[in-house]
Amino acid sequence: MKTPERILLLGSGELGKEVVIAAKRLGKYVVAADRYADAPAMQVADAFEVIDMLDGDALSRVVEKHKPDLIVPEIEAIRTEKLKEFEKSGIRVIPTAEATHLTMNRDAIREVAAGELGLRTARNGYATSEAELKSVAKLIGYPVVVKPCMSSSGKGQSIVKSASKISEAWTYALEAGRVKAPKIIVEEFIPFELEITLLTVKQQKGPTLFVAPIGHRQERGDYQESWIPAKLSPTQLRQAQRMAKTITDRLGGAGIFGVEFFVTKKEVIFSELSPRPHDTGMVTLISQDLSEFDLHVRAILGLPIPHINYRGPAASAVILADKEADRVAHYTGIEKALALKNTEIRIFRKPNTRKYRRMGVALATAKSVVAARKLANKAASFVRVH
Repeated sequence: MKTPERILLLGSGELGKEVVIAAKRLGKYVVAADRYADAPAMQVADAFEVIDMLDGDALSRVVEKHKPDLIVPEIEAIRTEKLKEFEKSGIRVIPTAEATHLTMNRDAIREVAAGELGLRTARNGYATSEAELKSVAKLIGYPVVVKPCMSSSGKGQSIVKSASKISEAWTYALEAGRVKAPKIIVEEFIPFELEITLLTVKQQKGPTLFVAPIGHRQERGDYQESWIPAKLSPTQLRQAQRMAKTITDRLGGAGIFGVEFFVTKKEVIFSELSPRPHDTGMVTLISQDLSEFDLHVRAILGLPIPHINYRGPAASAVILADKEADRVAHYTGIEKALALKNTEIRIFRKPNTRKYRRMGVALATAKSVVAARKLANKAASFVRVH
């Protein structure tokens, strides 16, 4: 069979970098685009473009120049109506232009999940002013989670326990949103026992596949560590898989979806969805033979995925910058991290830093999830960004 040859990647961070590597291994030509130069995926792609992906004209120029067979969005901040135009012209958008649009907007995907499909989600409301935010939060009941309708990796998200913190949460959500639109989502706080990502693979011809559930821990709304497999009962896993298949069937297309759930003692609750590889899924770089990036590329190319072979309990822990800097000079401690048995290190090689920015990840396998988490965090603690 003939598979697509030219891929335009919109978003060139660490997840995009691994997508490029997976595509290059299968002989594909990849153009990586992002808003800043020397982004991680640009370092391994065949060509790159530095553009504002919210600029529709800039997107059109890049598409006309490179004539891709596939457009693969890897971030949310994209002019999605242009993707619909590209799709109408015959270029495949992964998974679809509509899916990219819906998942870029938290309000839109919630309406689909809860309103159209009847999935259990956190009770929520929306605010376009600080006063409205205070009113909606009071209606839902404190504590609430406040976040931008358009953002990624938890940016702009905060837990608000009282009305006195509303102003601070409003400002943070506005400043951190991917698109500077004054629309904020307010959710009930779910006292969950576990937060999981269920990587869901939609194939062009084969059945929908599920990677083993991934547990993860967040701080400041951003992932800090993840592990596989997460401890779910068979009933909980079936509930999550049913909901994940329901919503990914609705969105259509092919590729991997990162579907997030809150797991409580009594319920499995749909949280969010990304129509692309998920940051918590970086653990799959060590936990199995086909990482989430390999699975994504095979699915979008229409290549078979006969089986996923797992290597046992595994974990990831992020390597963070501790301050802002215009340039990264070097890293230390990598040799100490790699001296630990069953560990690996991935350095993202981002050109600059800010406090808490992800600059790399430590990966580990062990006989248990507890041991793997301990080992990954130990390895990550050795690495310093200078």
